[in-house]
Amino acid sequence: MFGIKKFLFRDAMPEHLPDDVQAGLAAWRASPAPALDEAHFHTRYLVVDIATSGPDPETDRLFSIAASAVHHSAIAPDDALYVDFSDLAAEEGGVVERRLLAFLRYAAKAPLVAYHVPYVSGFLMRACKERLGVDFRPQWIDLAWLLPAMFGDKGSTVQPLDHWLEAFGLDAGSGRRNAMENALLLARLLQMLLARANNKEIDSAARLIAESRASSFLRRVS
Repeated sequence: MFGIKKFLFRDAMPEHLPDDVQAGLAAWRASPAPALDEAHFHTRYLVVDIATSGPDPETDRLFSIAASAVHHSAIAPDDALYVDFSDLAAEEGGVVERRLLAFLRYAAKAPLVAYHVPYVSGFLMRACKERLGVDFRPQWIDLAWLLPAMFGDKGSTVQPLDHWLEAFGLDAGSGRRNAMENALLLARLLQMLLARANNKEIDSAARLIAESRASSFLRRVS
C-alpha cells in the first residue's frame, strides 16, 4: 500500500508555543492517516491555494491559505477553510500558530492538490517549520502537470491556470481572483480530472499521486 502514513515529521515542538497549540499539535500528529488505496469517490482530497507577497518561499511572506475539499466526487460548500495572516496584529499572542494549526487539523493528513506544487508547498513548509516546528511533507498532486498528461487534446504542456479554465468552460470572472476563488476553481478542475483518471484506471489516490510524480519528472527531463 502506498500510504500517507509514511509522512516524516521528524521535528521538535518549539518551547514558546502556547499550551493549547502544543496539545493540538500532539493530537494532530497522533491522528490516523487516511488510506490512499480507496476509490476516488471515498477519498477526501484537499485543494489548496495561497496568497503571498511574491514568488520566493524563502524570502516572501505568506498572506493567506485557502482550501476546499472534494469528497464523494462533490465540492461541499461547508467543507472549506480560509486562513488569513495579513493582519500584523496576528504576529503576537500565538495567533499565527493557532491559525496554522487550524489548517493542519482541517487538512487531516488528506492528499493535497495544488497548481504548481513547489510554489504552494514551499510556503507551507516554511510557515509550519518556523512557527510550529513541523516538517510538513504531505502527499501532493500537481494539477499543472497532471492536466496536460490527462487532457493532451486540450493542452500538451504546462499552461497558465486560465488556459485550463477556458478550455473547460469555467467562468473565472473578471479581474484578479483571490485564493479562495482559485481554490474553488481548482476543485472543479480536480472533479473533471478524477473522472478522466478513472477512465484510465488510475482509480485511487495512491495511483494519482504516482501519476502526478511521474508526469512532473518525465516532462521536466524530456
